[in-house]
Amino acid sequence: MTIRVEGDLVILEGRCSAEDAETLLIAFQDRPDLAVDASGLSRLHLAVAQVLLTLRPSIHARPGHDLLTRTVFDIL
Repeated sequence: MTIRVEGDLVILEGRCSAEDAETLLIAFQDRPDLAVDASGLSRLHLAVAQVLLTLRPSIHARPGHDLLTRTVFDIL
């Protein structure tokens, strides 16, 4: 699973596909106070990025991937 909730964090890891956008949205609908840990993220589909950019959650850890950090997570 590329998206999972552990405690107060939504953990994004590996390759998050378009299908993961719905999972992410539902997680935040259930618990809008969650923060995001993207330290294990390697790829991010635009649909998932759109959810993040729309909801603007707190970021606990950024991905190690420079392009992802510059294009999505620096904006958040």
